[in-house]
Amino acid sequence: MIGKGVLLECLDAGDVESVVSVSRGTCGETHAKLEEVLHQDFLDYGALGDLFVGVDACFFCLGVSAGGMSEEKYTRITHGFTLAAAQALLERNPNMVFTYVSGMGTDSSEQGRQMWARVKGKTENALLAMPFRAAYMFRPSIIEPKRGVVSQTPSYRIAYAALGWAFPILRPIFPNAITTTERIGRAMLRVVREGSEKKILVAADINALAAEAN
Repeated sequence: MIGKGVLLECLDAGDVESVVSVSRGTCGETHAKLEEVLHQDFLDYGALGDLFVGVDACFFCLGVSAGGMSEEKYTRITHGFTLAAAQALLERNPNMVFTYVSGMGTDSSEQGRQMWARVKGKTENALLAMPFRAAYMFRPSIIEPKRGVVSQTPSYRIAYAALGWAFPILRPIFPNAITTTERIGRAMLRVVREGSEKKILVAADINALAAEAN
């Protein structure tokens, strides 16, 4: 859901010359500056060769719900997939910005009780330690989908369908907790263009960056 939202903002941005989308299935978009690459093994990017050479930024939006998942499997996807991509990108182009979609409540100490928060924290810490030009951790909380974007997680789709009417009511009540797929995309583009003093960005930071990017 976030990845699709970010993609749409990239395609609309006049200063984005080209976008390479790497995923297991088609994103459903066609655009003159979009190159879609279907790839199955997210632990090995060797087959992609020099596709990553010369890119200015990576918007890493892959993620799964930890519900009903073992720590081993969740770590393989959340930590393993992310670090494999980051290492492949770093080897080909260290002078780039890496942005990672994490989540509110992520545990930077890696010692907390919640499994998903520990794994996310471990992943964030590893990315921040890598010698990219810059790396930013995005920790959204409640995300409102925009521009027809739909979550790929069935339970989330049901929740959005049932509660979508509440967003106009909730926005003024929780302005620092709710963001949108549009704002995340705009904020990601802004940190690539201009940077940010904060390396870990919560919903309020995301909304502020997105507003200043308009």
